Amino acid sequence: MRGSDMTNTIKELQKLGQSIWFDNVSRGLIKSGDLQKLIDTGVTGLTSNPSIFEKAISSGADYDDAMVGLARGGKSAADIFEALAIEDIRDVADLLRPIYDATGGRDGFASLEVNPHLAADTDGTIAEARRLYAELGRPNVMIKVPATPEGIPAVKHLIGEGINVNITLIFSLQMYAQVREAYLSGLEKLASDGGDVSKVGSVASFFVSRVDTTVDGQLEDKIRNGNPELKGLLGQAAIANAKLAYREFNNTFGQGRFAELQGKGANVQRPLWASTSVKNPAYSDVLYVDSLIGNNTVNTLPDVTLEAYLDHGDPKLTLTDGVDAAAKAAESLEKAGVSMEQVTSKLLADGVKAFADSFDTLLGNVDAKRVQLLEKEGSR
Repeated sequence: MRGSDMTNTIKELQKLGQSIWFDNVSRGLIKSGDLQKLIDTGVTGLTSNPSIFEKAISSGADYDDAMVGLARGGKSAADIFEALAIEDIRDVADLLRPIYDATGGRDGFASLEVNPHLAADTDGTIAEARRLYAELGRPNVMIKVPATPEGIPAVKHLIGEGINVNITLIFSLQMYAQVREAYLSGLEKLASDGGDVSKVGSVASFFVSRVDTTVDGQLEDKIRNGNPELKGLLGQAAIANAKLAYREFNNTFGQGRFAELQGKGANVQRPLWASTSVKNPAYSDVLYVDSLIGNNTVNTLPDVTLEAYLDHGDPKLTLTDGVDAAAKAAESLEKAGVSMEQVTSKLLADGVKAFADSFDTLLGNVDAKRVQLLEKEGSR
């Protein structure tokens, strides 16, 4: 990692209008002071998901004491997980609260996801998000809702109630258009009901690396089958998709309908770049950070990518560069027979399933540990 006399690339990104959030959580990270050190380095938010909690709770003994107490009280695996997750996210939100206060509620958020099995249930998502938000009891938490056809109306409803929402698993520009519309409509409903639109925060989480993984796989098949001219499109799809999304963001929030809401203090719904660890070793390990730097954006980084960026990142505005080339790359992919609509639809379905599977594994592990800890207690 860079020495103290070197440039802090994270703080340089802040000057360019981009926030860096940490894509990980565990009780050990919070209690050891390591999260506070990351905040001191320049991290201004945190994201979690079922896969992250599954790793945190299943490995090590950090949660054992809390789990014993909950298990003794007859709590189910689902109840135990929720209690542990809520305590962690509350603690993270408290550490981030000075940032939230200093930025007037624009930054400093911690995110917790609704049960991924509710991805196709609008009413269930609304009820769970509302309940989790009330349980957390912090103004600087966001509830993560997936960008499924059923999740979008839930987003509109929750924003309309003044609940902060992180819309996750966005892959396609078409779905991103619906996400922005849900945010604007929700804010308009909140304003018409006499609510304070300045108190609502939202991010639109675009998943990046998985797009390249899928598209590159299709391109490599075509190259092997006698289309070597397609080599130039490898590694282009995800960044092109994100640059076009950022153009749409600026179109929506830089003019027109949002202006009236902004006059009432509304915040823009910042694009958040997620899934930014590089899966292909042929690409730079900071590709999805250096290529996606722009004002009013967030990049959420796992440990390895954050360390790499502090070590050798190159902070300069890049999201507005080469947008025409990004549009051409998108056209070339379609001409080559790569349907971004099909790619992104499959990625959304796969993403929902992966989080649901992680959630089920997590509950299975919590239940096994619950039984084990109770047996250990009983044998004393």
